[in-house]
Amino acid sequence: MTQAPLGIPRPPAADAAPHPRPRPEILTIKPYIGGESQLAGVNRVIKLSSNEGAFGPPPGAIAAYRALAGEIHRYPDGGAEALREAIGRRFGLDPARIVCGNGSDDILYQLALAYGGPGTELVMTRHGFSMYAIAGTYAGSRVIKVEERERTADVDAILAALSPRTRLVCLANPNNPTGTLLSRNEVARLIAGLPPEVLLVLDAAYAEYVTRSDYEPGAAFVDQHPNVVMTRTFSKIFGMGGLRLGWAYAPAHVIDVLNRVRNPFNTNAAAQAAGIAALAEAGWVEKCRAHNATWRAWLTERLRAAGVGVTPSEGNFILADFATPERARAAQMRIRRHGIIVRAMGSYDLPSCLRITIGTEEECEAVAQALAHFMQRA
Repeated sequence: MTQAPLGIPRPPAADAAPHPRPRPEILTIKPYIGGESQLAGVNRVIKLSSNEGAFGPPPGAIAAYRALAGEIHRYPDGGAEALREAIGRRFGLDPARIVCGNGSDDILYQLALAYGGPGTELVMTRHGFSMYAIAGTYAGSRVIKVEERERTADVDAILAALSPRTRLVCLANPNNPTGTLLSRNEVARLIAGLPPEVLLVLDAAYAEYVTRSDYEPGAAFVDQHPNVVMTRTFSKIFGMGGLRLGWAYAPAHVIDVLNRVRNPFNTNAAAQAAGIAALAEAGWVEKCRAHNATWRAWLTERLRAAGVGVTPSEGNFILADFATPERARAAQMRIRRHGIIVRAMGSYDLPSCLRITIGTEEECEAVAQALAHFMQRA
């Protein structure tokens, strides 16, 4: 008898007795499973499976979180006004066109439900972030996955996949799990080819890590077009994944829709306070970006020297290709013996690959050494 994935309850056995049933497409959704955090029998785990920030949250965010301990009986500001003001100051955006959510996934769900639905289509790339397909299917949309070019979104393929039923195009830029991105000009070309009734969602969760000069996270496109939304998160470079805090910048008419359908208190008080403090932490983003760029390049070089293929990445992770699914599984099991957890990519149709988060200097050295030893014996 097979076991359900860790943390996911087993579906009930088929039962002929009448009972409430969801829409049929809901049962086609495979539950999202986050990266593992623990290994049985291992005291010290190096977790490189969830693309969490290498240094955790900024000190100011920790202090702000602790300061709210005595106030958790109070409801938070439902409109997250102070947080939206802080985001606006930091990024030079109009706070009235910002909405916050319980992680950016929360906002993706609301967009899929509000703009999709039965009879519509959501277009994404073959190796795009899996939550787009889950949200689209949940909304009742047909999800269309288009082929990529060298594991990078292909603008022409996306445009060719559009139909009169298309209502959303979701693009992670940089993409998770490949780490690749589209340049400013390519995104502009995509937008130019979209019908006005199609909403483009630019998921810029990893924007702070990008070092390329030809990159635009999305705010400029939102200001220029009525059918573009940019989503962002505090889970990555700000190290606040456990608090679930994300936000979107969008045209006023989209913000109006999101404020109508979102949960009334969808960001908690501690997350709001920590987010404001994180944005104000001097030098934090620059420090984390510099560390990530240095060690992402170092780990890429080390793995390639060991015979592992690595897709060029602009995120805080790399996609390591071991050529065959069998070798990828063997590599994953080998480094688990050293207490190192990375993410298998079979669920993203990349069975020969492992996604490895860029951790601290010590963690990067440990995973490089473990995989080099594996390749020597493979």
